[in-house]
Amino acid sequence: MSIKKIFSEKKDKRTRYFGLDLKEKLIGVTRVCKVTKGRRYFSFSAIVIKGNENGYIGYGFGKSKEAPDAIRKAGEQARRNLCKICISNGTIPHKQEAKYSGARILLIPATNGTGIIAGGTLRSVLKITGLKNILSKSRGSSNHHNIIKAAIKALSKIRDVNIISKQRGVSIKKVLNG
Repeated sequence: MSIKKIFSEKKDKRTRYFGLDLKEKLIGVTRVCKVTKGRRYFSFSAIVIKGNENGYIGYGFGKSKEAPDAIRKAGEQARRNLCKICISNGTIPHKQEAKYSGARILLIPATNGTGIIAGGTLRSVLKITGLKNILSKSRGSSNHHNIIKAAIKALSKIRDVNIISKQRGVSIKKVLNG
């Protein structure tokens, strides 16, 4: 695989989208302390997710000596990391699983009226993506960073029938019938 092809694949996953009405959700702010001989140095790190509740989502991590600056930096990074998610009828087209570091995420499509069955950080990610009905399970690490990355990895792997038919170069009927 050539270097040009590797870089073009990375650009496809993370592209910039302008003109979207993005909503921001602060997942957490952590105070970090570095102790030296003379004194303690305090800084803050923040985790932010952004999405338009219509299939776009991004995440960002920011660090600064002040909490508002860390949140602002995380928001800017989240806007730069936006990616498109396939949503059909308020749920995902198929079951998907992903792993990032110690966190494992399982996403299962659900029927109308089910709602978002998820806990904590994963619920925030699914809600800001725009999913209305979905079942999920988070196993392994409960670290916010790893859960967010695993969830977005799982969501970005999801493909619908139109995308599969274009990639294979066959009709939608042939994809559905096998």
